[in-house]
Amino acid sequence: MSDIEALFAERLAPLQPSHVELVDESGEHIGHAGNTGGGHYWLTVVSESFRGQSRLARHRLVLAQFSDLIPGTIHALSIAAYAPDEL
Repeated sequence: MSDIEALFAERLAPLQPSHVELVDESGEHIGHAGNTGGGHYWLTVVSESFRGQSRLARHRLVLAQFSDLIPGTIHALSIAAYAPDEL
């Protein structure tokens, strides 16, 4: 597990995810205007915590775990958040 994967796993632990998939697309954005060096990530997370929550509420739950890392360590974070029965 890479350092960034470990960081995401640690930060998402309060949501008790049953599945986490992280794709690091940082290499595709080198030199991107406005990028101060933070990474670009696609995150798929499955958690019972998302049951009955709107897409916006789910994203807010996830983003709350990373707020201190944006825009430093994380420049861009795309989120797909599902309840277990939605996959």
